[in-house]
Formats: sequence, structure tokens, C-alpha cells
Amino acid sequence: MLVHLFSAAVNGLVATVVEIELNSFPGDKITISGLPDAAVRESYSRVMSAIINSGYKKPAMSMIINMAPANLRKEGTGYDLPFAIAILACAKMIQTTLFKKTLLVGELGLDGTLRPVRGCLPVAIEARKQGFETLIVPAENVREAAVVDRLQVYGAHHLAEVVDFLNGKPCLQPTEVDTRAEFYANQEKYDADFSEVRGQENVKRAFEVAAAGGHNLLLVGSPGCGKSMMAKRLPSILPPLTLAESLETTQIHSVAGILPSGVSLIAKRPFRSPHHTISDVALIGGGTTFQPGEISLAHNGVLFLDELPEFSRAALETLRQPLEDRVITISRAKYNIQLPCSVMLVAAMNPCPCGYYNHPTHRCDCNPGQVQRYLSKISGPLLDRIDLQCEVVPVPFKDLSEAPTGESSATIRQRVIRAREVQTRRFKDVPNVHCNAQMSSKLVHIFAEPDAEGARILDMAMTRLDLSARAYEKILKVARTIADLDGSEPITRQHISEAVGYRNLDRSSWGE
Repeated sequence: MLVHLFSAAVNGLVATVVEIELNSFPGDKITISGLPDAAVRESYSRVMSAIINSGYKKPAMSMIINMAPANLRKEGTGYDLPFAIAILACAKMIQTTLFKKTLLVGELGLDGTLRPVRGCLPVAIEARKQGFETLIVPAENVREAAVVDRLQVYGAHHLAEVVDFLNGKPCLQPTEVDTRAEFYANQEKYDADFSEVRGQENVKRAFEVAAAGGHNLLLVGSPGCGKSMMAKRLPSILPPLTLAESLETTQIHSVAGILPSGVSLIAKRPFRSPHHTISDVALIGGGTTFQPGEISLAHNGVLFLDELPEFSRAALETLRQPLEDRVITISRAKYNIQLPCSVMLVAAMNPCPCGYYNHPTHRCDCNPGQVQRYLSKISGPLLDRIDLQCEVVPVPFKDLSEAPTGESSATIRQRVIRAREVQTRRFKDVPNVHCNAQMSSKLVHIFAEPDAEGARILDMAMTRLDLSARAYEKILKVARTIADLDGSEPITRQHISEAVGYRNLDRSSWGE
């Protein structure tokens, strides 16, 4: 007997429908074809155990299982459920009337329980696109898949429930998610707030400017001055995710298998903070079995790199192209995948090996050569992609204890949102540009030219501070954002002066 049913393979953020064909004939042999990996080849043992422990009789026959298209590599454990259903249908224990419009994915335990799998959201999107009416997934994956409308999504706990459902018993109910209601209900919930940060007003201003223009930010300061504390609060002042951004971010987390159980959509901007021992593969993605990297997991959010010079040179250099293009292409022998990675990079570092260069009270034990060698661990091309470089000075205890409570994140966020709205209108006719940080050189000269007095101040700063040439456009981009925060169309001397103050590491005297 020949049985046809459907599952799906996930490649990056894209799912492909896989047709599973099972042909049975007398004997006792099993063959799986169609480029299966080890997890797929091992599935037969799991599937047969699940069938027997679910109370069904083991079919006494040989089987050939083909997975089409045969030139697409099949990976993972999500084919357990469709294999089991195909075997039972071949043994005439299941009606096949619903197979043409039903897609199935799920891993089976030896007792027949359904376990969660990765990538159910991309699978649901592709199922609707290909005209399927029904999607059956493990119960733990059902809410992420149910955000796709015009598709009936059923979550099952056990193989027996799926068998009964396909045989016409109303044992499963479709899951419905009010996507917009759930998305907006969870948007404003942040555990950390900028009101908890006392003092450091100039640094908090730098965070506001970075958030308003989507600029990358580097914090340089001694240990314990609050760099990490403030970085963790950055998502709370960024504009809320749009529904489209949320869906794209959720897809990446679904493919990575880190979407929390019961969560249908990620409603807050991601904040990823990998340890400095991370490998370049873990940072950008890839591996023998594909896994999104930290830069993609931070898509539409913040990638925070603490102790920046301690990261390996290879890992840091891999960030250069993704930060520029906001897309990363991972090419390996077995796959070629493109993932979005539009992130705000926030990095923190000590100013020298001992950590106390330029400290107001603690003596630095490093000589100028040591400071320069320490800073040179960060390459010039990587610094080119960081618009704001902010020096963080420790706040004395007396000032810290007497400092008033700072502005709340909600108050700062409103100013950021207004500035982003200005940029949205400015770039409405410019493809793939949404904020000032994304401006090309051509756009900088169109939208970020200062007035005469501002140009004079910029020329003076470039000369007197001996700023590098790469600092020129960065200053103009940041000045454009500062002007947007002020509600000013022209870029004035005040805007240029503040922007120049955010280029500390470009000064030739730094570290000498």
C-alpha cells in the first residue's frame, strides 16, 4: 500500500513542505531515503516503540519511506509524527481522507508523547502559503504556530490523540490566539528602568541619543562605574516593536528552539549579552547543524558585548559585515542561509589593562604603551561602525547617595519615539533606511549638513582634537539625531559640539 502525507523542513527562516511517501510490501525491512540525517534515520526505532506503547499493533511488513524533494537535506526529529501516522495508515488503522490538506510535525517519545520541535512558526507560515487547512504540532508549540491566521492549528500531547483526530473523533480543538491583543498586552513590561540609575546624566544622554538614532555605542570606563547596569536598561527606552518586527524576531527564536513555552509572540526587544569566550560561530551562527548566532538572536534589539577587548579577534572581525549590511549570509558545505541581524551594538570596556586610566581618584599602573596595545585590540574597521564613544566616570559615593531619582524609561522613551517618527518621515522614500544610523555617505550630505556656524565648529574640532577622518560622518549622523531630539531641522553648533564629545577614542591624545 502507498501512503502520501506532508511535513516540513526548516532552512534558516524558510520552511519547505516535504512530501512523505511510504510504500509497504511483504518482509521485515525498513529503508528511509531523501537525504535524511542521523536523527531522521534513528527515528524508526522511536516511532515503532511509540506505536506499540500507544496500544497499536506493530505492522509486520517491509517499508520504504521517501522524503521529497529528495535533494533537500532533512534534519531533526520533527518527522517522527508523520512517520508514525504513515505507518499506521499503511496498516489501515487510520483514514487518509484528511491527509491532502494536513501537515504534521512533532517528535515522539518512546511512550507516544509528543515533544516540542524547532521552527513551528516558519512551518505554519509556509503551510498557509501552500494552501494547507490543518497543522498538527506538539502542544508546547501550538501557541507560536497559532499566530498564523487562516490556518487551523491543533496541539496534541500524545500520538493516540492525533490518530483519533484523523479518524474523525473530535478529541482536539483548534487553538486560536488573539495576536494583536497578546502582543500589545506584553509590550510595556520591563524589569529594569533608567530611574534606578543615579547620576551619570551625560552617559544617560548618550544612551538616549543612541536609541533615538539607532546608533551603536561604546562605553569606556573603570570597573564598577555602571556600564553594564545602564546597558541592560537600553531596551526600555527603545521604540516598541512593531507587529512585523515581532513576527520576524519570533521566527528566529522559534528556529533556535529558545522560544519560551506558551509564548506566541516576542513583544519586547531582545537583549543578548554573550560571554567574551564565545566563538565566532556562536556569535554569527552556523555549525554542523545550523543554529542562529547571537547577532541574529538580537535582531531588532540590542547585542551587548561586555569586556570588548577580551573577545577573540576572529569573533569581533566577523561582526563587521553584518553590522554594515544588517543581514548575515552563512555559507557552509551543507547549507547556505541568510538571516536578518539589524541590531544596536552596545559594547563596554575598561580603558586600560588595570582598568583605571583617566580615573579621578585611583592611580593607573599602566604605561602609555600598554594602554595603546590594549585599545588596539579593537580594530579600526570595527570602531568605524560605532557612532558614539562615551567615557564613563565613576560617581563619588556622596554624590551617588544624594543624587535625585532620575527620569523614568517611559519619559525618555517618549522623546526617542518622537525622534524616530521624524526619521520615518524623512526616509519614507528611501528603501532600507529607517533611522539616522543607517544613512549612507550620500544621504549624510543630503540630510545632515550643518549650518555655517556648525560647519565652522566641526572644522575647528577636527583640527584641534586631531580627529580621524572616519569620525567626520559619524559626528554628522549623531548631530542629526541630536537635532531631531531637539525638534530642530537645521544642525546647529550646539548639536555638532555635543556630537564631537562622543568621539573620545578618535582623539590622537587618548592613551598617551
